[in-house]
Amino acid sequence: MIALSEVEKTIKGFAQLGLTIEAAHWLVKVYELEQENFSHFELTEKAEPSFILLTTNGVIGSKQVIKLPANTFEFPLFLMLNLLAHEMLHVKQKSEKYKVEDKNEREFQAYYENLFHKEFPLVPELSPFQQKAFGNKALEYYNRMEEGSYLQKKYAEQKEEVVQLISEI
Repeated sequence: MIALSEVEKTIKGFAQLGLTIEAAHWLVKVYELEQENFSHFELTEKAEPSFILLTTNGVIGSKQVIKLPANTFEFPLFLMLNLLAHEMLHVKQKSEKYKVEDKNEREFQAYYENLFHKEFPLVPELSPFQQKAFGNKALEYYNRMEEGSYLQKKYAEQKEEVVQLISEI
């Protein structure tokens, strides 16, 4: 694994050259986020610090495109890596093999991944502030699942892990 200081230096170099897409591809490789269902990255307008949006676009069962802000790497690297991992999990969820149809389930799984890094263990941990924010988003999506539904029962243990993590912060 490459030292974090080297990763940050490399990403700054890409960013200075305006090579956002190339930087994202490089991070996908370094942090082992590759998914066979991934098609490519596209840039969107610049993000504001208060609202950074990456999206995964494509029909479930087909190749997926991740859209990222043109200034993605002006923001903290740990946060952007976690957002990239979040979207790559969506790519996997939307593959022919996994087909996670329910948006609430997809989002709960992705926010849970941002907290516990089970799918992508090389991705660094978020700051406590970001963990709390992402944990609350996970709970929001859990609560959007139908009360007492199969999905809520399926994720009850993971929900409790999220609640425990938030309470410890």
